[in-house]
Amino acid sequence: MFYRPENGHGLPHNPFNAIVTPRPIGWISTRGADGSDNLAPYSFFNAVAYVPPQVMFASTGTKPDREGTKDSVANIRETGVFCVNIVSKALLPAMNTSSGPWPRDTDEFTLTGLAREACETIACARVAEAPAALECRVTQIVPLLGRSNTMVIGEVTGIHLRDDCLVDGRFAYETFTPVGRLGYRDYAFVDDPFELSRPGEA
Repeated sequence: MFYRPENGHGLPHNPFNAIVTPRPIGWISTRGADGSDNLAPYSFFNAVAYVPPQVMFASTGTKPDREGTKDSVANIRETGVFCVNIVSKALLPAMNTSSGPWPRDTDEFTLTGLAREACETIACARVAEAPAALECRVTQIVPLLGRSNTMVIGEVTGIHLRDDCLVDGRFAYETFTPVGRLGYRDYAFVDDPFELSRPGEA
């Protein structure tokens, strides 16, 4: 089939959600100017540059208690920083709980029972149990086409790696099983990694 998104797809569920998969999940922790902590997952997330290291995530919705956006973006506009926590298989239930449409004064660390640790380079909390966490300072907040679509780009200023996830000098994702977002309500575990050399590589 072929369809133009502006005309609709005619299917029971939007296929676009299932085409670009698997998508890594950016579990974004932020702190508001009032000192309140927030934690929410975003599947429009990725690393976008090596030097300096940079990441992005996009928020595509709004909450009635936040004008035109969600808690994460609102907090980032106030403070200019955020932390990306990597989601493992063990943390999937907590990640899902934190995705709910909770009121702005809800502390998802407390709600999920997660331990929080202070970041080193920014004034923000991170998920202590996460296999890795990326402390970020915002470089751009970009309005995207459409209502309430916003992309946040940040430079990574500090990186936490859980010691048990380091094996022979490598960050070993097989030690924690990363989680990816598929379409609809579907997720996947990355549990069958393999190596593949590019042409010309030794």
